[in-house]
Amino acid sequence: MARGKPEAIALGPGYLYVAVLGTAEPADLTTPWASVSPNWIHLGYTNEGSEFTYELSSEDVEVAEELDPVATALTGRNMGLGFALAQITATNLKYAMNGGTITAGTGIVTFEPPDLGEEVSVMLGFESEDHEERWVYRQCLNQGNIGVARRKGAEKSLINCEFKMTKPAGAKPFKAILASPTRL
Repeated sequence: MARGKPEAIALGPGYLYVAVLGTAEPADLTTPWASVSPNWIHLGYTNEGSEFTYELSSEDVEVAEELDPVATALTGRNMGLGFALAQITATNLKYAMNGGTITAGTGIVTFEPPDLGEEVSVMLGFESEDHEERWVYRQCLNQGNIGVARRKGAEKSLINCEFKMTKPAGAKPFKAILASPTRL
């Protein structure tokens, strides 16, 4: 008897995408992101891939007559996507800093961050290397500390990102598209 489904094991860092809020979402695993909408931009290399986190908060409901809780009440949910971008580009700085202005000149490009209070949420997308899963995160804002370290030798500079998800109007916070029957 099989102990599991080896074909359902997910490997590799995959591909990360970013788009403006309200961009058309992929509906399958085959249509290229840019064909779904040209607003989907590939973010490029990361240091160690990405990590989706999902955390529920709860509190026990207690009464004087019982030693054990009689129920558990959910009190919150935190969702996020963290990664460290390995490509130092004006585009990556703009999305990591929740907006800003990119200006192209002769042989240069400049980036200036958004004014305080002018930050903009984005959509994020992930596709696995085996193309058997896609995730769309519908409303995300980078709330992590951004530090671009410069070190000697082969240590590359990174743009650290910790995007937090919020619930968009009329939709769920995220959607996962998985291959069937492999990932059923």
